[in-house]
Amino acid sequence: MAIVVLAMAAVWTAHHALVASAYDSTTTGRLSLVWTALFVVFMVQTLMYHLERPRRLSARGARQLSGLHVAILMPVYNEDPGYLKLGLESFLAQTRRPDSVHIVDDGSTSSDYAEVRAWWNRAAAEVGVAFTWQRVPNAGKRHAQAHGVRVSPEADIYITVDSDSCLAPNAVEEVLIPFSRPRVQSVAGIVIATNNRANLLTRVTDLWFVTSQLVDRSGQSAVGAVMVNSGPLAAYRAPVIRDNLDSYLNETFMGRPVMFSDDSLMTLYAQERGLTVQQPSAIVFTAMPEKWSHFSRMYLRWMRGSTIRSVWRMRYLSMARPAFWLHLLRWFQMFLTQMVTVWLLVVEPVAFDNLPPASMLWVPFIIGWAQGLRYLGVIRSDERIRSRALTWLMMPAAIVLAWTALRWMRWYGIATCARTGWGTRQNGAEVSLGGAGAAAPAPPVPAPLVELPLPAGRHARSAPLPKLLDPGNEQTLRIAVPRR
Repeated sequence: MAIVVLAMAAVWTAHHALVASAYDSTTTGRLSLVWTALFVVFMVQTLMYHLERPRRLSARGARQLSGLHVAILMPVYNEDPGYLKLGLESFLAQTRRPDSVHIVDDGSTSSDYAEVRAWWNRAAAEVGVAFTWQRVPNAGKRHAQAHGVRVSPEADIYITVDSDSCLAPNAVEEVLIPFSRPRVQSVAGIVIATNNRANLLTRVTDLWFVTSQLVDRSGQSAVGAVMVNSGPLAAYRAPVIRDNLDSYLNETFMGRPVMFSDDSLMTLYAQERGLTVQQPSAIVFTAMPEKWSHFSRMYLRWMRGSTIRSVWRMRYLSMARPAFWLHLLRWFQMFLTQMVTVWLLVVEPVAFDNLPPASMLWVPFIIGWAQGLRYLGVIRSDERIRSRALTWLMMPAAIVLAWTALRWMRWYGIATCARTGWGTRQNGAEVSLGGAGAAAPAPPVPAPLVELPLPAGRHARSAPLPKLLDPGNEQTLRIAVPRR
């Protein structure tokens, strides 16, 4: 794979050298520095992602990790019961089972999951996995995770998953391995689509998403500076979450509460303390959007959250951290690429009567196919290699999507990053682009409050959180949040 990518880079360089030599003295060098800068950035990225290797475990590290209490946090909201049960089954089938699992139903209105819960109670008890299952009023993913954190003060490592996450059988074992290094604060897994053969959109999304993880994020991981841990599978040292729980639940941007981009915020907390890495042998399956409307809303949330997170990195990350400079490099590359595109398509034809070079039609696809070879490195037992090769051949569709619709949505997301309410729920109502939607059913009349003690050494907030219901006896609980 490295030889192919480097060979394509050499062809690209030779082509631009020939094109530059064809210009006369008045035009030579107009884009020479730009091509040089882009080529250097491309080669640095290529080198970095080929340096990443799955971490291996020594005997001493294995003994250390075996003594850690590993807790899984799973928030659930209106999830398909089949996907939910599939994920829960995968927890019990792990080569290294979690010590505890904390499921929080965030006020689902589509189901009460009674059958899944009854099955889980029996299955978890049979294998000796401790668990809690809470049903709370709808307040969003972050608050649901916080409920799980509060009932697991003994946890050393938290693994965050989504309600449709299905872990590969060795995912927990593999995602823990990097924690044998004391400086590692968080670990990202590799996310692949459960439904990758559902339609063309899911195939292209799976190709684009897996390739970006094994190219962009692998390069970041090589220097311990992963920018974003994907929600379907990420692991953190417990203090990273506990010590920042208050700010995690109360993040605001331009005076507005931010409820999306929770994974990147937690990764930022980890970056402030040490290394953030990826373990490419820790695999999780998740359901990708099968409709364009769902995909576009998801991507727009990502772009708005990415913009907000960039502001926080500039403000809070130390310049001594590699993540700070990688973050600046990504913005530099994005702006430079956009400027080159506009220059070749608009300025050159209008001002200099030069048509765009033919290389714009084939160079991006060649580079995409070369980098996409890493997609073929993920071998699935449920899919034949010819099916994956067919998906790999669809790279031109992924490139066109990235350079058209996704590029427009990226800039639109940057321009509208202050719209932090879209895609969140406030007071039980779904908030959309146009404002609040239909409200959820009213909660039941609360029973008398039951105060739960705080963990030792923590200080309670003066104002209580929104009340929640104990699923066992339907009493209303009020739990104070630890302050950092």
